[in-house]
Amino acid sequence: MDNKKIIELVKKLRLELGLGIMEIKAALVEAEGNEKKAKEILKERGFEKAKKRAEKETHQGIVATYTHSTGKIGVMVELLCETDFVAKNEEFVELAKELCLQVAAMEPEDVKKLLEQEYIKDPALKIKDLVTGLSAKFGEKIKIGRMERFEI
Repeated sequence: MDNKKIIELVKKLRLELGLGIMEIKAALVEAEGNEKKAKEILKERGFEKAKKRAEKETHQGIVATYTHSTGKIGVMVELLCETDFVAKNEEFVELAKELCLQVAAMEPEDVKKLLEQEYIKDPALKIKDLVTGLSAKFGEKIKIGRMERFEI
């Protein structure tokens, strides 16, 4: 595979995944230029990193809320991380909002069941994949603390 093609794929995957250039390049070389296989390799490495961080403390984060347009459904989700730097990041905040929408739509009984649900915007992903993916991207433990859904 030529350098030009690798550079194009690295740029594409960097924009899509937000991971480091060298990490992406190594995965592409290992996958012999196969983009899909490289994504799988990067995903697996991300899960490995997340497992290593499992014992870390999460003392930062945000509480996100959502109220349905009818005013009859409300959701609160606590999304936790290790540092306030990550808690203020736009992607972290966006994940918290997406989790609120998921809880409003799918009514999970608890966090454990929420993590196993298919993501409403992409059934190929589970909620735990979203959380783990962002955790791998930031190199920091991210977890859902508490959640509550209210309905009249």
